[in-house]
Amino acid sequence: MTDLLPYGLGSPDLVEFQPGYFVDRAIAKDLQALSNDAKMNGFGLRIESAYRSFEKQLSIWNRKARGELPLLSDTGELMERPKDEEELMYAILTWSALPGASRHHLGTDIDVVDGTACPEGYEVQLTPAECNGMFAEFHAFLTSRMDAGLSFGFSRVFVPGRGKIRPEGWHIAHLPTSRKRLEHFSLDVLRGIYEQSEMECKRVVLARLPKLAEEYIYPYFV
Repeated sequence: MTDLLPYGLGSPDLVEFQPGYFVDRAIAKDLQALSNDAKMNGFGLRIESAYRSFEKQLSIWNRKARGELPLLSDTGELMERPKDEEELMYAILTWSALPGASRHHLGTDIDVVDGTACPEGYEVQLTPAECNGMFAEFHAFLTSRMDAGLSFGFSRVFVPGRGKIRPEGWHIAHLPTSRKRLEHFSLDVLRGIYEQSEMECKRVVLARLPKLAEEYIYPYFV
């Protein structure tokens, strides 16, 4: 029987770590340790995104394709929606993973910010400007812990020079667990899921899937 968990399908063993945000039970202890370490150093590790199902990722993808959600350029600025289907697909891929291939499906990856640095009422956007601005000290702290091997298994996967997705300093992954979840990932299974889905830009995604995998999926299997 095919393991559908890496694609955001099936029944993952999730636990609610912060209100409304669920992670794989296997990473909860290490995530709590990282959160405690951050707190001791004056930061408030706050999750902005955690486990995401296939349907949730598909909804994000489709709404961006239809113009119901904004598209951002590689510098994080608002951009016009391309009329060409292939250009539109690549515009979405700048910041959003393909449904069924998002690391958020694994339950091991989270987007984090420093809650103590957020002005009251501020709506986090998860942009490079925030990483280099109000959350700069927090991300520098995470980097120092990762470089020293003191991050409880967490690391960044969307980094400069790796694949085509833009670097995301806010995205961290529990690599020991995510590697296990990705052992049996199959592009053929993903293709079959797409063929049965109501996915915008499906024609061009299916036509380009092997190349997309080499640029937007496999580089992040770390």
